Amino acid sequence: MHNIPIKDIPEKLRPYEKCMALGCGALTDAELLSIIIRTGTKNKNSLELASDILSLDKGSEGLLSLLHCSREDLMSLPGVGSIKAMQLQALVELSRRIWKTGAGRKLDFHDPETIASYYMEELRHLECEIIKAVYLDSRDGLIADSCVSLGTVNSSLTSAREIFIDALKHRAVSLIVLHNHPSGEARPSRQDIAFTKNLWTAGRIVGIELLDHIIIGDNTYYSFRERGILTDG
Repeated sequence: MHNIPIKDIPEKLRPYEKCMALGCGALTDAELLSIIIRTGTKNKNSLELASDILSLDKGSEGLLSLLHCSREDLMSLPGVGSIKAMQLQALVELSRRIWKTGAGRKLDFHDPETIASYYMEELRHLECEIIKAVYLDSRDGLIADSCVSLGTVNSSLTSAREIFIDALKHRAVSLIVLHNHPSGEARPSRQDIAFTKNLWTAGRIVGIELLDHIIIGDNTYYSFRERGILTDG
């Protein structure tokens, strides 16, 4: 199909026409993406350019590659300018929000599995560690969530003091802390365990209960509450 304009492809194989006839569910990832980017280049049609975009991150080819591509990465491809790159990043962000909205309907802040599911798509693809704090009111309702620390590829730097200052600003009664492991492995390190125990102790002192610390891996999670680690010991 190289160098063949879309208009010269048999009509039933063109993304727009195929979508009209069979619906979006019948299209491949590349065909769907070609509809979004609309145009290709002088040497490549939109289908070929879409395939190049989906192969840009060699570590995770396919749709997942879009989650790891910066605007600069996307614009490194001939035919992807600032507008196309922005459209693609908007698509990624929209997909994250759709996932989060769906998961949010089942969210129970006393159920680690639903919390992990809610934040999974937001955190599991990140390439550096972040710490996110979730602040709750007296009825266990969500007040706010915020990123309180951004780290390197394998560590995030913050302190209990920073988290509880933020919690007090939000007038939180309790909180949940989450952070991701870019390696995809959710098992806590010794530093993670020490950090959690420090948070637990600080929460008891200031009167803001730490309900859980959840580590997000790749489609897996580790809950300190489930493992019985959140104790006075």
